Amino acid sequence: MRREYTVVQAPLITEKGTYVNEIGNQVVFQVRSDANKIEIKRVVEKLFKVKVVKVRTANVLGKTRRVGRSLGRRPDWKKAYVTLGEGQRIDFFEQV
Repeated sequence: MRREYTVVQAPLITEKGTYVNEIGNQVVFQVRSDANKIEIKRVVEKLFKVKVVKVRTANVLGKTRRVGRSLGRRPDWKKAYVTLGEGQRIDFFEQV
């Protein structure tokens, strides 16, 4: 599989994600840790056929978890807040 199709891994459907979607016309994605803003913008425009105005990224540190005596750690990951152009939308759940 080509790299451009693996940059955006999944949409993040959370309370905050739906709030920023309603208020600021933004969509939140989980992306590859080594992806940059230019790649994310290009891939989202190509996959969803929308106009991207701005991309903001945040590195999320994995939590430390404990199972019995042993300590483990969840992996670090990156999320991207993608601001769409005026009148653009990405619907993950179709309204009936």
